[in-house]
Amino acid sequence: MPRTVLLALAVALALPAVAQAQNLVVHSSLPLQGASASQTRAVVRGIDLALERAGGTAGGRRVVHRSHDDSTARARTWTPEAVSVNARRAAQDRNAIAYIGEFNSGATAISLPILNEAGILQVSPSNTAVGLTLGGLGADRGEPEKYYPAGSRHYGRVIPNDRVQARAAGTLIHDSGVRRLLVVHDREIYGRGLALLAARAARARGIRVVRVRGLTRRAANAGSIAAEVRRRRADGVFYGGITANGAVRLWRALGRNRRLRLFAGDGVAESGFTRRIPRGAARRTRILLSTLHRDAYPASGQEVFDALGGADPYALYGYEAMSVVLDAINRGGATRAGAISGFFATRDRDSVLGRYSIDANGDTTLTQYGVYRVAGGVLAFRRVVDAAAP
Repeated sequence: MPRTVLLALAVALALPAVAQAQNLVVHSSLPLQGASASQTRAVVRGIDLALERAGGTAGGRRVVHRSHDDSTARARTWTPEAVSVNARRAAQDRNAIAYIGEFNSGATAISLPILNEAGILQVSPSNTAVGLTLGGLGADRGEPEKYYPAGSRHYGRVIPNDRVQARAAGTLIHDSGVRRLLVVHDREIYGRGLALLAARAARARGIRVVRVRGLTRRAANAGSIAAEVRRRRADGVFYGGITANGAVRLWRALGRNRRLRLFAGDGVAESGFTRRIPRGAARRTRILLSTLHRDAYPASGQEVFDALGGADPYALYGYEAMSVVLDAINRGGATRAGAISGFFATRDRDSVLGRYSIDANGDTTLTQYGVYRVAGGVLAFRRVVDAAAP
């Protein structure tokens, strides 16, 4: 075969590889199996719609999305092993420019240092644990510094953190007439932090917090907690934690006390919880969630919500996570460092969630939380609580 033909063939064979090398990759890591699957699959749909509407480009480069599952069929929730695999896959991908995830704050505690060392922008659509970005009450020892071994910030979120959620919880519990509150957490990063912050917010509103207790593995001590509620004459219980850590069993134990008002953070705002708790307890349950009723969002958010077929509102947070990533690339440049710089320069952004900025810690300035009741096994929106700091 003539040399010129061989050369032309070699060039032609190389073209697809060259073209693919030009693609920027946004990885996502979410638990696509288990109790939160309906929410996380909605997040993925939102991510894909945002990328599609942006023409699949940012910073003059083609952008592709690669979705990964951080749960397993056996666990039915995220696992440290799956999270680590996903984060390392992104860190080792020379074309990776951003990472959307994790869904759970405890999972992010694992992926954060891996992606920090790789210098990849990480944006969560749902993390609320304070310690991922801030120290102080609600954070564990060494947080947040231990998550940033490279000494610089690369992580942020488009959802208000638990200091905001806790202020909303304090307002909700106070408005419900509770005078004596027992607080329970699931001993994970998210749950413990939220519980401590909610206890402080309740005290600040004149509510007596009679005890803060941890829920043991598989809620083995649910009966003991229910007995203590009666013994201490608590008329309200707040739970900080996720469904998978025994929330349903706890609610079944607490539900026998018909005078008890029940409150929980967004970690149980999913069908795996709402469809399994007793009907009587459900009527007395109020759940906080950063997602709001369709009509509480700006017109742009309502339009996206409708375009996604009225999907779970978390779809909007997936949409915004991808949108702000693309915007960061457009403003900061099509490099990892540029994307991080562009993200932290976000100011007064008009988004599907409302107008917000990203502060130096990576937190959004949004402050609204929705209050939901449980009706027929599903969440029903009640009202908005604005938890702006006093």
